[in-house]
Amino acid sequence: MKAYVKERTLAGAKYIFETHETIRKAAQFLGCSKSTVHNDVAKRLKRIDKSLYCSVQKILNQNFLEKHIRGGNSTKNKYKKLKKY
Repeated sequence: MKAYVKERTLAGAKYIFETHETIRKAAQFLGCSKSTVHNDVAKRLKRIDKSLYCSVQKILNQNFLEKHIRGGNSTKNKYKKLKKY
């Protein structure tokens, strides 16, 4: 594995672990695509750091379970803003 890929993988995983943010936010932080971050934390991280991989997977699973709630709140806020105007 190339050094820059390993560094990017660890940086993305540490960002998710420390902030409990989504893959989308991690991708914005790193300046790469969501697919890249997903491949990094789902496949490559397992070979690099097993304990960090387990921690990140717990956070991503929690985000996955809350996804529908966040989307509903976002839609609610969108229409609340439109109603004000």
